[in-house]
Amino acid sequence: MPPQTFDEAWKRRALAGDREAVDCLADVAVAPLYRFCFYRVGRRHDECEEVVQETLVKAMRDLERYEPARSGDDVFPWLTGLARNEIHRVLNRHKASANLEQFWQRMDEQLRSLYGALDREPFGDALLEREETREMVNATMSQLPAHYRDALEAKYMFGQSVREIAAAVKTTEKAIESQLTRARQAFRATFLALVENLSLEPNG
Repeated sequence: MPPQTFDEAWKRRALAGDREAVDCLADVAVAPLYRFCFYRVGRRHDECEEVVQETLVKAMRDLERYEPARSGDDVFPWLTGLARNEIHRVLNRHKASANLEQFWQRMDEQLRSLYGALDREPFGDALLEREETREMVNATMSQLPAHYRDALEAKYMFGQSVREIAAAVKTTEKAIESQLTRARQAFRATFLALVENLSLEPNG
């Protein structure tokens, strides 16, 4: 079940205890939530897994609060809001938590501004394949809106053509080309913001 089907009908089924609907949320959300949280908890795998698990538990417990009509049937923004609360809880265990959390608060504000005013210069496609920038590319991809990340992954990681991507999501090639252009612009804005602000030195 694709993410765009997390609508009122899905919500009613999940609230009624429909196992398929509940499992669908976990199947779709685990990977993007993990990517979203990983750098925000200082690249600690165990704590990232904890945050994701607790986020999904709270999502099912508080599902009445999810409003599909306001989010365009996209459950992920609501999930990331829950995840931020769990990230805050986990980071409180560490001395460096305040600095890390403040950094991501600033980054969220900066990225919202950048996404609202993306320049028209496409980001160089070759950067997505450069091994020396792999860590920063991963950090960047983890913060992109899901529809941008999915488009870039299909094109650059899975090697799909524009025609194949369009067929998979039942839209036109022109629409996919436009989405890829916007996705590259979003990637560029996010990448440059992270390069400017984020040090990805390994934790001790």
